[in-house]
Amino acid sequence: MKYVLFWRERPFGSAADAEASQERVLEMMQHWQPPETIAIHQFLVRVGEYGGFAVLETDDLEALHLMTSTFAVFEFVLHPVIDVGPALAAEGAAVAWRRTLASQ
Repeated sequence: MKYVLFWRERPFGSAADAEASQERVLEMMQHWQPPETIAIHQFLVRVGEYGGFAVLETDDLEALHLMTSTFAVFEFVLHPVIDVGPALAAEGAAVAWRRTLASQ
């Protein structure tokens, strides 16, 4: 299943805390590898902010939980998504089904 993962830094105390947090994340990212069961198609950072988006694919929710739990400094929001072609096909089928009800 495909997902868009959004993350941003958790709100916290002082500027010194923010700087320490940034240094820790940079250190961790030098050694971090995504779980083998997660394919990351895009890994994006929002310009001028501390957060971003990842487009990923997996059926392993435990691996997703491990990945997001690793970076406690961030808040995560996970959105399941599908490609536009299958989405339009599903919507077309739903419209066709509703039409059958209207003609009864």
